[in-house]
Amino acid sequence: MRVVCRQSVGRIRGCLALAFLLLALAGCQGMPREGGASAHEFRWRDLAKSDIDLVAEVTLRQHRAYLRELADKLYRRNPAQLRRGAGEREAALRQIMGRPGQGLLAQWRERRGALLVELALTAGFEGDRVAAFVYGLRSMAAIAYGSEDEFFLSDEYDPQKIYHLARNIEIAAWRLRAARDASGRALLLSVGIDAEGEVNASYERLFGKLIALHDHFAQVVADSTHRRIKNVIQGVASAVFFPL
Repeated sequence: MRVVCRQSVGRIRGCLALAFLLLALAGCQGMPREGGASAHEFRWRDLAKSDIDLVAEVTLRQHRAYLRELADKLYRRNPAQLRRGAGEREAALRQIMGRPGQGLLAQWRERRGALLVELALTAGFEGDRVAAFVYGLRSMAAIAYGSEDEFFLSDEYDPQKIYHLARNIEIAAWRLRAARDASGRALLLSVGIDAEGEVNASYERLFGKLIALHDHFAQVVADSTHRRIKNVIQGVASAVFFPL
């Protein structure tokens, strides 16, 4: 009898806790927002998400925000790439961060992820290198996480894949700096010397944020699932992209 009573009390407490949570979330919807990233509004389907699912969604939203910043910087440094694609920077950014049209897919020969990053930095490629490079990084993350939109309780995360994603971003950053044509000119200008003679390290900081973002989530998943990440030590100059 005591066991039954305790179970009933436990269910009542659980229902009360859920009710308070719903009230709190509903109240948050009306709270004013200030500058920066907009707050995520509560949706009923969020009840089918765990804390780690919500963290995964935030991680990938931030991933896309960093990629948009990277694409904007690359277009400003390499305006000739716009003539190969959308023709106007804002239109090109919307295209990269949305769903690529058939024109871009044809240029990319249906490639995604690391294959698309490699294509963007191939000397003979005649398409928009910025769009291909940035969308390659975007789709690489979608492959590693299994999606880039929403996650639910039934979804699982592989911390090793996400760790490899972070290493692939390191490799992509090195290849971006190193890719040259036959005459030795950079295929895409990024890190360089500014008008005052100082090294422009903003690209390195941005890539560092991307790498840290996924390294952190990989460790969160590993700790929560009691799984171990196998660390890899190799020079990026001789490294190939990890399969995801």
